[in-house]
Amino acid sequence: MSDPRTLTLDDTPNMAVLFTRAAATSIGRGGPLQDVQVRRPRARIHLPQLAAYDNVCGFALRDALPATYLHVLVFPLQLVLMADRRFPLGLAGLVHVRNRIVQHRPVDAAELLTLRASARELRPHPLGAAVDLVSSVRVGDELVWEGVSTYLSRGASVPGEIAPEQPVTLDLDPDAPPNAVWDVPGDMGRRYASVSGDVDPMHLSTLAAKAFGFPRILVQGMWTKAHALAAIEARLPEAYAVDVTFGHPLLLPSTASFFAAQQDHGWDFAVRPAQEAGDHLRGAVRAI
Repeated sequence: MSDPRTLTLDDTPNMAVLFTRAAATSIGRGGPLQDVQVRRPRARIHLPQLAAYDNVCGFALRDALPATYLHVLVFPLQLVLMADRRFPLGLAGLVHVRNRIVQHRPVDAAELLTLRASARELRPHPLGAAVDLVSSVRVGDELVWEGVSTYLSRGASVPGEIAPEQPVTLDLDPDAPPNAVWDVPGDMGRRYASVSGDVDPMHLSTLAAKAFGFPRILVQGMWTKAHALAAIEARLPEAYAVDVTFGHPLLLPSTASFFAAQQDHGWDFAVRPAQEAGDHLRGAVRAI
């Protein structure tokens, strides 16, 4: 008899259908976080899709997978969780505020993967409620990759005391010029959606973006993280953790500045508006 707390996928689900279902069932969510897991055994890499992802994000074409591409593989499992009525937070207005990835070793595109995702630590936040979507990738019994995506539901209320968030601290020279200036075109949200499956309407439609309080469409935060890692790809260690927080949305089209500084055991980096204060993203890479 199958366990109703475990949902098993044979293939990648239709992401547009999942977004629609999750949005349509957002009203009336609530209650405690339940122990539900989504798994996808025997996942294989589709090489043309990988090549398209590398091109959109700026990675070199090679057999080793970018660490952020494995997030793309587990993201559909996360969305299945969020579309399930047992998930207490509605998808509408849910904001990805932090992402941590641990790459235990490089993963080859030819390897057979087992993907898992679950939700953990529903908790109060100064702006509402936060929850962690926790994912893993294994090759056989070997854990090769882990990810934690923290989502904020603005205005939601859950019991408990608000714990202080641990910020990503950076050691960047405030007077240093940017390492690169990015001209991010207006169609980048659509281009990233086509290779990642993240078809949240606020990345594709100005009307949808305005409905959530943004003046125009915005690019996905995971594109910003991926593009930043692509800029230092050749100097990343083989095993590392990369932790980022997402700040001001990167509206499209935009010009953004990329700053990076090598540290003793990794890198600190930030993506900032070219003409304004603040950060689109703050991140740190550390060897493990």
